[in-house]
Amino acid sequence: MNTGLKQWKEAASLILTAGRTLGGNSLSSRTPLDGSGASSRFDYEVLLLKRSAKSTFMPNAYVFPGGTLDSSDFSSDWLDVFKSFLNSPAFGLRSVEQPVETRPPIFATNRLKLGSPIPGEVALRICALRETFEESGVLLVVPKKEEKRLIKSPHDTFCSPHYTEHKLCSDELSKWRALVNKSPSNFIRMCQELEVLPNIWALHEWANWLTPIGIYGSRRFDTAFFMCCLQEIPSTLQDEKEIVHFQWSTPSEILQSYQARQLWIAPPQFYELSRMCHFPLLNDLHSFAHQRATEGCDQWLPVIVLQDQQYISLLPGDKLYPRDSSKQAEGDHTRDSQLEEQPDDSDLHRIVISDPYTTTLQITVKPKYNHLLPVMEPALSHNLKGQL
Repeated sequence: MNTGLKQWKEAASLILTAGRTLGGNSLSSRTPLDGSGASSRFDYEVLLLKRSAKSTFMPNAYVFPGGTLDSSDFSSDWLDVFKSFLNSPAFGLRSVEQPVETRPPIFATNRLKLGSPIPGEVALRICALRETFEESGVLLVVPKKEEKRLIKSPHDTFCSPHYTEHKLCSDELSKWRALVNKSPSNFIRMCQELEVLPNIWALHEWANWLTPIGIYGSRRFDTAFFMCCLQEIPSTLQDEKEIVHFQWSTPSEILQSYQARQLWIAPPQFYELSRMCHFPLLNDLHSFAHQRATEGCDQWLPVIVLQDQQYISLLPGDKLYPRDSSKQAEGDHTRDSQLEEQPDDSDLHRIVISDPYTTTLQITVKPKYNHLLPVMEPALSHNLKGQL
């Protein structure tokens, strides 16, 4: 791990999407917002996990699966698991076109110089997959017998359940999940004994968010976000420790529930779910995520300012975003008077938070690396108020 980071702990998060299956028990884990059919245009759903009220970081928040990097994610024991891929750069992952000098440090850091033979791009994906298994019971792996196919075509990443979600009996799955929760290093042991590979090739680089100062306490994270698309919703179970509830819902349903004060999501989740509203079809989302991932991404450290009792979260590219955001890391806050000096609407990239459940986006800048702007105002159901 990059122990040189003083302000943030490195983390990885997985935006896990899956095709909706109508009928049967596949949707038993989801609760539609209302009966209006407002979200029927989406043919997929997103997994959200509700954090425990006892969590030290964002209690009661609905989040994507994920967590902090563990030293075992960089363990040399992974070399044995991925031995068939050692002759391929980054274990067969596609190279990113973004120049290394502009890459976010979480991706650009030379891990070999820090003592790990596991590339950062691989370790981050291992972390996201391990945490997803720990928190939701969803195990995304590829059987060893698929190695030859993967070596020939590692980038066929639209995941079908027959090789993505490992089929274990519930008792064996529960046993391994408990062991991995007890010690992350057991994830390596599990893969060795079950003869499977963490499906790192199915995870597409999506974003990099840093926790702003002074908002969520002293804990701060540098988090790599990945996108993964499954053809069907897998069986899902909360861990009853950090996670007390899980929910599969469409992006628009989640945003509607948030605006209706039925659940709370943090600004990064709001921003990324709003981006996903461009894609009501899973095939289109997968194609975009797969093609765009090799472009790279920006590192986003929100800078929080206060104006008229509203929190304004400035993002890179906004006309008022500080040139040296490292000062913000040390606790130097922008004064609210700056926001009143330039009334024009040029170069805006900000999240306006009126209260915990009222968030709007103000964006006029062009996204970098072929990414998309969020859909600014996802449509609320006409029947929403009548259902509350």
